[in-house]
Amino acid sequence: MELSYQPQFSRFVFDPSTPSAPPFPLLSGRGLNLLYSLPVGYFRSKGNYSSASWCTFYSTVKHNWSHDHNQNRVPRYIVARSEIAGTGYPDAAHQLPELQLVSKVKGICFYAVTASVAIILFMLMLVAHPFVLLFDRYRRKAHHQIARMWAILAVAPFIKVEVEGLDNLPSSDTPAVYVSNHQSFLDIYTLLTLGRSFKFISKTSIFLFPIIGWAMFLLGAIPLKRMDSRSQLQTLKRCMDLVKKGGSVFYFPEGTRSKDGKLGPFKKGAFSIASKCGVAVVPITLIGTGKIMPVGMESRLYPGSIKVVIQKPIYGNNTEALCNEARNIIAETLVNDG
Repeated sequence: MELSYQPQFSRFVFDPSTPSAPPFPLLSGRGLNLLYSLPVGYFRSKGNYSSASWCTFYSTVKHNWSHDHNQNRVPRYIVARSEIAGTGYPDAAHQLPELQLVSKVKGICFYAVTASVAIILFMLMLVAHPFVLLFDRYRRKAHHQIARMWAILAVAPFIKVEVEGLDNLPSSDTPAVYVSNHQSFLDIYTLLTLGRSFKFISKTSIFLFPIIGWAMFLLGAIPLKRMDSRSQLQTLKRCMDLVKKGGSVFYFPEGTRSKDGKLGPFKKGAFSIASKCGVAVVPITLIGTGKIMPVGMESRLYPGSIKVVIQKPIYGNNTEALCNEARNIIAETLVNDG
């Protein structure tokens, strides 16, 4: 039995016709398909170790493995999925009952911690709000430090977050347009841990959420009705005014979360603001959030870690060129580090 990696197809290939005992038989019987599973681990491929998630494959080999083996038979190749083939989004492994149960329990604990900490810190934000409006209306750095504390306390007990390129972040006093890929509800938590005073562009329904939505209002997040062109123009104008007054904004240029981890096309609004206001665009790549809390599974918290890659700021007065450059940077990082 051999397991090799085909880089041109980004996949592992298993050849069950080579002489070896079958791994971990879960279902067997003459004339029936055999189901085998390989647990999470590392497989040797041409002298290197390649990371692989749960691999499941089928074979039509009969019950007597050694008896049915034929050296002259054409090998049958069965693909075993791996994290290398994509961004590590949920596959068959996520359907295991044990993992489902653990992920649900972790999800409940995560939201319990999130809510408990949010209530306490929201009260602190309410007390500080009059002073913030008086002395720092546009940046609201005090509120953002409270939000950063909340995000760290909520995320740290459950998920490891690695940040690369912190030196590339502009100071909190420097206006900029931040952009990143969007994979998960966890993206907001992760980005708040960076401690920068950028204002998120958020759909209006989020502001109705108790505590969390109200806190976003105090932070100065900018509401947007996605399907309303008038609202989009108003949001664009508010963002430009904010940047001109020294504030920063954060855009998810894809417009919504990716369901499969693939980077979608970028809308040009964020880059129009940067080019017209003469400020930097800061590309940020989020890796792993979609695997831990996939779209449509917000009540669960799967195993994994998060990596944040902050690239050097880019400048330009051409909206389309800025958009293409930022997207290429994020896409390349997803390929290299994802």
